[in-house]
Amino acid sequence: MTPERDEAAYHLITRPARQKSILGEKEKRATIRRFVKEVQTEGKLEAIDDYFASSFFNHTQPPGLQDREGVRKIHSDLRTAFPDLKVTIIDQATAGNKVWTYKRFTGTHKGEWNGVPATGRKVAFEVIDIITVKKGKLTEHWHVMDALSIYNQIGKTPKA
Repeated sequence: MTPERDEAAYHLITRPARQKSILGEKEKRATIRRFVKEVQTEGKLEAIDDYFASSFFNHTQPPGLQDREGVRKIHSDLRTAFPDLKVTIIDQATAGNKVWTYKRFTGTHKGEWNGVPATGRKVAFEVIDIITVKKGKLTEHWHVMDALSIYNQIGKTPKA
């Protein structure tokens, strides 16, 4: 074969695999977008089991909040504290099974949050999530957020 035919054969053989990978990454980002809309913004906590694998593990939460039930509690507490919570995805990236999502949360502090009674103040904070998605289910999670900024916005800076 000539080098040109070798190159053409290579692309014919590898194109389906590359397309499948790209489509897989798009599907993973879409899964996260649906979760953000349905659970985080609309508050449909009953949908958590549809998104999270039974073996899900949250690496950045304390014991008792690291599994699917922990996810349910965290989102229930957020929804109670900020009933008008809205979550906007600013950016997403995918590599293999991991999806990075940069989000902005906004809401009004109308219920207790981490021991702080409702203040009626508006809050806005940003979160970066790293989520492993396998077979359409969320299996692992890490996040970074500035909780101190939330305390500052509701006028209750925690003591050191």
